[in-house]
Amino acid sequence: MSTIKLNNGHEMPQVGFGCWKVDNATCADTIYNAIKVGYRLFDGAQDYGNEKEVGDGIKLALDEGLVARDELFIVSKLWNNYHDPANVETALDRTLSDLQVDYLDLFYIHFPIAFKYVPHSEKYPPGFYCGDGDNFHYENVPLLDTWKALEKLVQKGKIRSIGISNFSGALILDLLRGAEIPPAVLQIEHHPYLQQPKLIKWVKEKNIAITAYSSFGPQSFVELDHPKVKDCVALFEHKDILSIANTHKRSAAQVLLRWATQRGLAVIPKSNKTERLLANLTVNDFDLSESEIDTISKLDVGLRFNDPWDWDEIPIFH
Repeated sequence: MSTIKLNNGHEMPQVGFGCWKVDNATCADTIYNAIKVGYRLFDGAQDYGNEKEVGDGIKLALDEGLVARDELFIVSKLWNNYHDPANVETALDRTLSDLQVDYLDLFYIHFPIAFKYVPHSEKYPPGFYCGDGDNFHYENVPLLDTWKALEKLVQKGKIRSIGISNFSGALILDLLRGAEIPPAVLQIEHHPYLQQPKLIKWVKEKNIAITAYSSFGPQSFVELDHPKVKDCVALFEHKDILSIANTHKRSAAQVLLRWATQRGLAVIPKSNKTERLLANLTVNDFDLSESEIDTISKLDVGLRFNDPWDWDEIPIFH
């Protein structure tokens, strides 16, 4: 298992299992099977609404002795409604309880957006609900205040590493000015149609690791009926990707994942099928040529699927 050494000394598996959109009914079995196949990093979030089931799958594997807790790298993300420092630890404690673990290996700020607080008893996870039907409401909580609350939880031993997700370069630069503990990892949408090379170069220079999500591009958003999906060729069907896959006798998915890992990024694909689980995990045993990497680099068109502007005209990336 290839790992990435984080700026705090911890080792993070380079290929993990993404828990977004894993169906609750089969989630525990899926997580258990992924551990059995060899996955050690599980990337979840409060907003995914399946942390209890993820925890059930992890507990089953631990109880059976398939793996020890210190062999796992368990990840979650602080949702937007809990940015106020008064609510950060309570939110984390809910995640720890649902996952049935004593600490997280990595806890991200999911988005640099502070929604109005919603008590767990009212709705959990709240999603876009801010206590007033479909209307968005916000809190004036600086990101650094939320970050300071997370730093305290590192000191308490409840989190080993803290990270940021869906942050722009300007926000990271500002956060670094006041952070005592620098972010260990940045998680971003990253695929051939959205490559963000300048951000990646700068973040790497700051010794912050990068995890790519939605590595398969539009494929991740088909079931959500995302309007931008129809604007592009599916990467699994793109002639350039298929040509490279044929050269290496690999699947298009493996080529897309290797394109990221060969450039030093971590990836978090998901699948419900055991053979695909294994195929996604074994992507570091072949190399793409420089010309093949250049071919994929030319596919960048800045096509972002996960954009808060589409929620309520929130200009994170604009």
